[in-house]
Amino acid sequence: MKAIRLSLTTAALLTAGACSQSDTAPGPGGVTVGEARALDEAAAMLDERRPPEQALQPSK
Repeated sequence: MKAIRLSLTTAALLTAGACSQSDTAPGPGGVTVGEARALDEAAAMLDERRPPEQALQPSK
């Protein structure tokens, strides 16, 4: 849940900050705004594909 919250917060900040910047403008962490957006979208997709908690429990 913490990763999802962090991803959503980062996405919101980038969306608000990217309104006046082009995709090639410098963004956070030494990547461009477009690269940061792509990384956030990829993280969101991975969070959606995460298996349920029961699948991660060792079987008895």
